[in-house]
Amino acid sequence: MADNPALATPTDLNRNDTKSVADALNSALADCFTLYLKTKNFHWHVSGPHFRDYHLLLDDQATQILGVTDAIAERVRKTGNTTLRSIGDIARRQTISDNDAAFVAPGDMLAELRDDNLKLVESFRAVKEAAEEAKDNATSGIVDEWTDQAEERAWFLFEASRKG
Repeated sequence: MADNPALATPTDLNRNDTKSVADALNSALADCFTLYLKTKNFHWHVSGPHFRDYHLLLDDQATQILGVTDAIAERVRKTGNTTLRSIGDIARRQTISDNDAAFVAPGDMLAELRDDNLKLVESFRAVKEAAEEAKDNATSGIVDEWTDQAEERAWFLFEASRKG
């Protein structure tokens, strides 16, 4: 339930059940923000003979990742809960690791982002499980699209990194 009664959104869902859904959604949201920033970092710092292709691919993927963040946060609010409030909140909840390296080889960037997108898929599967247990049909349905997008990003990163 919302920490502040002024934020208590009406819902017919059980408040205890939606708390577990909100926790899963907030964890996935933290991972989305982490993956967004990492993808933009790699977009800004990619170099080498495939610069243009990778630069554009990573920018497209970052845009897609950022696009889902609002939908996740709004889903949390629709269930009568509250969502992330700060970078610190993101840091406490994220399961995807940051990358602060001064240089990352392009192939390593693609591999790391591929694995991170698959980790995000795991987060979305946890959301799906919590939503189904809570009988939250709306969250259960919408998370399928987010999962598909993350799987597609992982596939594109895999294919872009293949040799020969």
